Amino acid sequence: MVKLKNYTLLMKHFVLLLTFILISACSSHPLFVSKIEGKKIGISDKQSGVAEIENYIKPYREHIDKDLNEVLAYCPETLDKSKGQWQTNIGCFLADITLEKSNPIFLQREHKSIDISFLNHGGIRTIIPKGNVTARNAYEVMPFENSAVVVGLKQEQIIEIANYIINEKKPHPLSGMTFTISKDNQPINILVQGKPLEKDKIYYVVTSDYLSNGGDNMTFFKNNVERHDLDYKLRNIMIDYFKDVDTLKFDNSIRITKE
Repeated sequence: MVKLKNYTLLMKHFVLLLTFILISACSSHPLFVSKIEGKKIGISDKQSGVAEIENYIKPYREHIDKDLNEVLAYCPETLDKSKGQWQTNIGCFLADITLEKSNPIFLQREHKSIDISFLNHGGIRTIIPKGNVTARNAYEVMPFENSAVVVGLKQEQIIEIANYIINEKKPHPLSGMTFTISKDNQPINILVQGKPLEKDKIYYVVTSDYLSNGGDNMTFFKNNVERHDLDYKLRNIMIDYFKDVDTLKFDNSIRITKE
């Protein structure tokens, strides 16, 4: 029995020693990159590969172009963000349709109505020209992947929106809210859906996900009491509106006045 115990102990020591040697051998030889080689491969129209790629993507390109160029509606006048001090026809149009198309979704999900639509002037990238309107127009006006978000704000944040517009001196798209700029450059007579602000009321504002996160220094959106992602791209709001109407409709009613 003694000899057997000694033999077992000796085997354990041998296994441990062998394991240690193998680990040491592996760790003592680290690998290094000693050489990197590369070569320039020119691409020209003469190469058959380019023609093959072109032929491969051609039907997909034609299909996409067909969808983008399909006439969806008619625009009776050019919508341009460069014309207007406190509001523009395209800004009012985009704010209005964002409120119009987002509200049924929010109402169905949360059983509440959206009060205000507020977007940013810089997010409008080009005009909507007079004439036929296509999905391509929507992609050109809003090429980004921004989605609609509804945030719940209190009275203080609504006042901050008005102050932001005054300080920025830009015609940011606004719908559902009106106010007057006083002689000392302060917002007065703020109305939401035609009614004065209420202290304890929660106002639901639809905007973009970018702005809801404080983009363009709109930090008031980050002080929300509620947030609801609609999973509805602003660009798709435009396209869906185009599909629903024969002719684009505009409400150019005055939203911001000055004493």
